[in-house]
Amino acid sequence: MAAQEPSPPSSMENNKPGFPKKILANKLEDKHLCSCCQNILRRPFQAQCGHRFCSYCFNRTVGSGPQKCNACIKEDIFEEPTSILKPGCAFPDNAARREVENLPAVCFNEGCSWKGSIKDYELSHEGKCEFMILPCPLCKELIRLNEQERHNERECPERTLNCKYCKEPFHFRNIKAHDEICPKYPMICEGCAKKKIPREKYVDHIKFCSKFRTPCRYHVVGCDMSVEKEKIHDHERACAHEHLNLLLHYIMGMKVSLEGLQPQSLELAGHKAHELHQALRDLEARVSQLSAIPGPTGPPVQGVPSSSSSASSSSAGAPPPPPPPAATLPTSFTPLPSSVGAALELQLHSEKTKVADLGRRCQELEVKVGTFEDVVCVLNREVERFATTMEASNRQHRLDQDKIEALSNKVRQLERQVGVKDLTVAEMEGRLREMSASTFDGVFIWRISDFTKKRQDAIAGRAPAMFSPAFYTSKYGYKMCLRIYLNGDGTGRGTHLSLFFVVMRGMSDALLKWPFNQKVTLMLLDQSNREHIIDAFRPDITSSSFQRPVSEMNIASGCPHFCPLSKLEGKNSYIRDDTIFIKAIVDLTGL
Repeated sequence: MAAQEPSPPSSMENNKPGFPKKILANKLEDKHLCSCCQNILRRPFQAQCGHRFCSYCFNRTVGSGPQKCNACIKEDIFEEPTSILKPGCAFPDNAARREVENLPAVCFNEGCSWKGSIKDYELSHEGKCEFMILPCPLCKELIRLNEQERHNERECPERTLNCKYCKEPFHFRNIKAHDEICPKYPMICEGCAKKKIPREKYVDHIKFCSKFRTPCRYHVVGCDMSVEKEKIHDHERACAHEHLNLLLHYIMGMKVSLEGLQPQSLELAGHKAHELHQALRDLEARVSQLSAIPGPTGPPVQGVPSSSSSASSSSAGAPPPPPPPAATLPTSFTPLPSSVGAALELQLHSEKTKVADLGRRCQELEVKVGTFEDVVCVLNREVERFATTMEASNRQHRLDQDKIEALSNKVRQLERQVGVKDLTVAEMEGRLREMSASTFDGVFIWRISDFTKKRQDAIAGRAPAMFSPAFYTSKYGYKMCLRIYLNGDGTGRGTHLSLFFVVMRGMSDALLKWPFNQKVTLMLLDQSNREHIIDAFRPDITSSSFQRPVSEMNIASGCPHFCPLSKLEGKNSYIRDDTIFIKAIVDLTGL
């Protein structure tokens, strides 16, 4: 790998307390400790009292004004004014700094085997160790630095995803809730089995789908079957017998309800009509007897006028002569005055009207009952006529069902075979694309089109990294690929284009020499063939990146500062037609 000379620490690096004691590889001495934070001195300052402090600790202590030296107080050597800490009373202790920076150091992160000096630790390893444990900024789970990218992309439960249907962002934990309301979510029609119908168009689809099942229109009389729209007429023909039976039961129920609507009222009306007829006969008999009573001097009085004459002569004081024996009425009959006769006639007329009304209602009910009986007769004939048709239809239906079942089984078998074939074709296409893009001489040119769009995706974090197709040193040689960060990675994020080399697991790894130790050259091609950007490195054989892969691919290794992004801005010869070319050359010497 092309090594870069470390730059001196910036002023921002002074804003850190001392180094943790765990990084020291040998015995710790008190003179190397900060009198404030009790860690190993970082940028040591020496106060007038002789005690040493980290630059950060001293500035923080005197930031709010002069302070007493706690170390002097603890050692019982406090003396004014030398034990008063204030700005300007301390100087950088460069001798102590060099002594501290040359101390041997190790990385205290579990699994890391880094060793060096404290200076090397500060410049190249602190905050960059792949085994460093960090909290995820979203879910707060503790993860290693080298697993942070995979965690953010695949594992974090609080990560934000874009719906692949409606492209709207949502939290991973809400994926099921989003699927329930997504307007573009693909639905499957229960009738025609059509797939990938957007939810927002599903209602319109089932309105016109001939395979969608709807309730039979005889459901109001009891048919509970749901039938496909295109088969509704076939269902009505096949189930005509059942429909007529249901309709018959429905009408008979209406008839019973009508007959039982007022049974007691009709019975009372019949009794009352009988009583009225009896009363009418009694009244007619009384009227006949009254009409047969003779007057005082002349012939018998006719009707009500004779009763009036008799009443008048009686009121004049002339007693009537005794009636002749032949016209004598029964002893229980008393002659009625004319007003009573008139009242009786009115009552008789009223009762006749009521009787006529009841007779008319009875006739209407008899007409309705006769109509219902005619309907029932017609339905019975229809039932008998369709019984034979229904039996034949049922036999045909059973035969059709057997055929449909056999065809359905055959279709399902064919669908399974087609699915297996599709998977095989997709796998073969993937292998064909990989083989067509692969090379077997250690030289590989990677064409990256739509550079502007892909770089915007990298800046936005949607696709920070891209992998190239695999290439080989020979047909049975090492399998490799490239990994590029169009917006940089690590220390090169936002400033450089980062390019890495990845060793992949191959079919012939058992026959190859490990670790991988071939020189690798990486190039960004100038499409005017004037000035290519080139970087080369020889693998560190102690790194896990170049050991025999135990997973699909090893950890990438390469150049985080491969190309400054400023060279790719504006008009340049590296980007033509929104396309760049990356070239990798693996030295085959010794293979």
